[in-house]
Order: sequence, then C-alpha cells, then structure tokens
Amino acid sequence: MTSTTTTRGLVELRGVHKSFGETEVLHGIDLTVRPGEVVVLLGPSGSGKSTLLRAINHLETIDRGEITIDGEFIGYAERGDELVELPELEILTRRLRVGMVFQQFNLFPHLTVLDNVTLPVTSRKLRSKADAAARGRELLERVGLGALADRFPRQLSGGQQQRVAIARALMLDPDVMLFDEPTSALDPELVGEVLAVIRDLAEQGRTLIVVTHEISFAREVADRVVFMADGKLVEQGSPEQVLSNPAEARTRDFLRRFLQPSD
Repeated sequence: MTSTTTTRGLVELRGVHKSFGETEVLHGIDLTVRPGEVVVLLGPSGSGKSTLLRAINHLETIDRGEITIDGEFIGYAERGDELVELPELEILTRRLRVGMVFQQFNLFPHLTVLDNVTLPVTSRKLRSKADAAARGRELLERVGLGALADRFPRQLSGGQQQRVAIARALMLDPDVMLFDEPTSALDPELVGEVLAVIRDLAEQGRTLIVVTHEISFAREVADRVVFMADGKLVEQGSPEQVLSNPAEARTRDFLRRFLQPSD
C-alpha cells in the first residue's frame, strides 16, 4: 500500500474508445488513478488491459475520449475545441513523465547493465555521463543489482533482467509507472524478486498501474483492483471487495480460475 503523500501522477481517462479494424477493444473507459495510488488491472486475455496501459503512454492512439496526466495530454494538444496529435519529438518529451515496464525486458545485449539503465538520459543528453552513471548505480542498488552493473544482459537471470528494466524506467524519475504483466515471461521461482521491487515502489508513494495475474500480489499491494472484461471496466474497489467478495459474476468466474490454493 502507498505510504508517502505525493501531488503528482494523477491519471484520468474519460470515455476512451479504441478499435483495431472492426474490433473495438476499449468501450468508453472512465478511470481515475489518484497521485500515489497503486491500481492493479485484472482480467482475462483479450480484455483490453494492455491496450489501456499503452494508451496511457500514447504507445497506442485512441479513437475517442481523453487521457491526461496531471491535466496534460501525452500525445495531443488542444487547438480550440479539437485535439491535434503532437509531433513525435514532443510526444517523446511528454512521455518522459511515464515509465513503462513490459513483459519482455527489451535490454540491449551489446550494452552493459549500467549502460542499459542510463540510456534513457544519455541518449537524450539529459545528464552528463558521470551524473547518469552515478544515478544508474543508485538505482541498481535499489533493485538489488549494484554488484552487476558491468555485466551484460546474457549473464543475468530473467528476474535480474526485469529488475534492470525497472531501474531503467526509473532513470527519468517518472510520476507514473506502468507495468504490463512484468512477471509473465519469468520462471515461477523468479517472480517474487520482481514483485518485491514493485512492492518497494508502491511503498515510496509513486503512482503505479500494474497489469498482472498475480492475485496475491494484488491483494497485498494494491489500493484498488480493477477487473476488466471485453474492453469494459466490470468492477473496481478495494482488494478485499473485489478479490474476496466480488459483486459481478464475470469477476467471480475469473477468480475461480486464477486463485491459487494458498490464496
């Protein structure tokens, strides 16, 4: 649960629609994530969770509706009564406020761990190389990999590589962190180490939106659980409400399939 008060990182979605061809994958999504809140998105495959996450970061455009962070659009600007898509360079600049961690680690194999972490700032010349390296080592220490800064990705386990990816996303000190099933590509014994890092971020009061099937993690860390199905928000509430006493039949059916005996 969040423990630190913050004033940045308000995410607002209003009437968001998205289609791929003839298939509508987001049906008028309305969702507000408060600064410092940890929201876990649950739902079956194809429910629109990942598309919703990518739309927040403007990695996917939307057909209708609005998405803002602290009242600012990531990919658009208001021109009178219309929204006009920004040039790519300005989109990249605004996107710096949002860190994203994907299912795959997306590390550059020819770069060291430290160089992978510092790349978001060194490639844009946002810090000197020395400052970037110092900050990168701090972040690697935070995710428990300080001793591995000079190794290459191929020398790390999957869990270690995902923790490098988290450190890289933190390099820009984003107001919002998005996680798209960050443990789905990991062997089961490596899942816990990645979830522990995300748990630490939650305790620091950063706004987190996490797509995951890890029900026990949602129960322990989330301030709010949102269940999606067929591109719609079916149910949302506290972990206790949604996971222990769901109101909707679709939520109950999903949880019956995914809850482990230990839960």
